[in-house]
Amino acid sequence: MRTWYRNLDAISILAWIGLVLAGLVAIYSATHGPAAEVSAFEPEDNFAKQLLWSGISVFGVLVALTLPVRFFQLAAFPVYVITTILLVVALLIGREVNGAKSWIYFGNTGIQVSELAKVGTVMAVAQLVGIRRPKTMDLKFAFMLVALILLPAALIVMQNDTGTALVFFGLIPVALFWSGIELNLLLIMIAPAFAGYLAVVSEPVAFVFAVLFTAFIWWRTRDKRIAVVSVLLTAGVTAITKFAITKVLSGYQLARVLSFTDPGAEEFRQNVGFHQVNSMAAIGSGGLAGKGFLEGTQTQGGFVMEQSTDFIFSVIGEEFGFIGSLVVLGLFAVLLIRLLTLGSNIKHPFGMMMAGGVTGVYLIHIFINIGMATSLLPVVGIPLPFISYGGSALLANSALFAIVLSLHLRRDDFSIYGY
Repeated sequence: MRTWYRNLDAISILAWIGLVLAGLVAIYSATHGPAAEVSAFEPEDNFAKQLLWSGISVFGVLVALTLPVRFFQLAAFPVYVITTILLVVALLIGREVNGAKSWIYFGNTGIQVSELAKVGTVMAVAQLVGIRRPKTMDLKFAFMLVALILLPAALIVMQNDTGTALVFFGLIPVALFWSGIELNLLLIMIAPAFAGYLAVVSEPVAFVFAVLFTAFIWWRTRDKRIAVVSVLLTAGVTAITKFAITKVLSGYQLARVLSFTDPGAEEFRQNVGFHQVNSMAAIGSGGLAGKGFLEGTQTQGGFVMEQSTDFIFSVIGEEFGFIGSLVVLGLFAVLLIRLLTLGSNIKHPFGMMMAGGVTGVYLIHIFINIGMATSLLPVVGIPLPFISYGGSALLANSALFAIVLSLHLRRDDFSIYGY
């Protein structure tokens, strides 16, 4: 009994509970009071549903804490296969919601299977890393690991859920890093994403980045082949992005991509930039301490679209101000740091990879969601973990947290020969 208490991490549990409660408060504000009167649907049910899913998530966490580490290791690949099959089923016969065909309905209850696929994918990647012999990181293993992630990502792209697919793509460098890939190769894999982002903002800046990054890689490695690969990837992505912007994307698609650079511009303000303009207005008007619960002008006036899901951070910023936003970000920081600490304490590749993968998934969500709300990134439809309305997302994110918590709880049960 003493071991049980000693290994259970109270700090991460309190951070998780704090985030779930913050989400409930924000969702209530976004769906009640004057905000409900101006909505085109009946949003009051969202709070009740989220409260129910919160209870289910708490129960799921408690169940996970009773399971042995061997259960999660043995279940990793089967869960991955099941969630991948569900992605195919959703693609074939699923229901389309907000343009994405990623939902399977059981009566009136819908499950977004792309959220569940995150759990299966992180578990499978962790198990692959866990069964690998120490210090055998080679290209064959790297390709296997990337393939595990790309399969569900491709199916999600086919479902027209680009936002969720970005989380899977972002998981690739995270997984490679935690699996032990050489740092220079990891930097080369990450750099094209920065080049693509910069190409949207400013093509000359993107090419300058490509030159400087290649020079940096050459300075680190003194290897001409690696330098050539670096320049081809960074400059190549910049050129491809420019080509897509000018030749491939339709007018509306192009506006969605470019609007975040200046959402208040005349060509964006009244259509694709509308969300971000009002989101920034809401956050900015909150000031230091906010306007108060149920008192946000933008929130209660219904000016911020999807304010209980994609733009939930604007509700927090307006009604609870800089202090409230800082509290939420602080809770996220505590949770992420604790997860990494728990992973390092486990001392086994499966547990360490689970902790690193879960941290990466959360961090990608946080970065993109708050980036959307503050117009640093395009609107791609990604929820804020534990905060945004959505039962599937809350359950999946809580499951990932519970697995790491359970593995840490029984970290002494891992076999030292379990590679």
